[in-house]
Amino acid sequence: MSGAPPDWPALAAAAQRRVPRLPFVIDGIEVGSVAVEHLGALQAFAPRPLRIEPARVRLDVPAAARDAALADIHQRLRAQGLIKAWRDETYPLPDPASGRVLAHIERAASRFWGTLTFGAHANGWVAGADGRPARLWIAQRAFDKATDPGAFDNLVGGGVPADQSPFETLLREGWEEAGLAAAVMRRASAGRVVRLLRDIPEGLQHERLHVYDLRLDAAETPVNQDGEVHAFRCLPIAEALALAAGATMTVDAALVTLDFALRHRLLADDAAAALAARSAALWAPATA
Repeated sequence: MSGAPPDWPALAAAAQRRVPRLPFVIDGIEVGSVAVEHLGALQAFAPRPLRIEPARVRLDVPAAARDAALADIHQRLRAQGLIKAWRDETYPLPDPASGRVLAHIERAASRFWGTLTFGAHANGWVAGADGRPARLWIAQRAFDKATDPGAFDNLVGGGVPADQSPFETLLREGWEEAGLAAAVMRRASAGRVVRLLRDIPEGLQHERLHVYDLRLDAAETPVNQDGEVHAFRCLPIAEALALAAGATMTVDAALVTLDFALRHRLLADDAAAALAARSAALWAPATA
């Protein structure tokens, strides 16, 4: 990629915050936040299980009752259209500082509350004659996906449910999305962690995406198994990076692709320096 560094809209989107929100608190710990515009709807659950206070919203039930109380709240908010893209998947609700799980909730509700979630994405790359990345496998999301239909994506990617680690999620998604066996996916190496905190139509995405790189042989071709991918394309690096620098790739996937480009030194010096400076707050070591 030559010439002036691109704008990389995904970088701005990763931290775009415009919606006023109040902290959501459990056990005195700020675990997320709720949009001020939704406080009226939450009054139906006050004074218990929720306490609506001037500077925060607090879950006020014993630890053993949290999951059930939240499940009831979420079903009622779903009926009002305030929790969107329901998945029937259980996510942990952690303390963002310690990682201690304080409750378990429906995946879609994590966006309503802005609670911390985790994801796992893999860059699938093919080497050139010099052994360096020459091509990247890019997926196009199915057009009936609940989020980002038809947008371009990484080889595989998905959210981490309550009973899996990021790497276990990668193994599962590798088969479901790309038809790649666990033995292939285990070759993946860890990159960094992408930190996102941004307004999205479903609420607030507060997420840490674990990035992996998977080198594939020319004969290893991904084949979708679960209907969530419309098509795969193996693109020259320049074309894949152009997608990541534009607006037709999901924000998550664009950031994961740009992380790959930085770590493998695939950008011109001026573009690499600009990207590294602008993204320094987003990327952390894989152990974070």
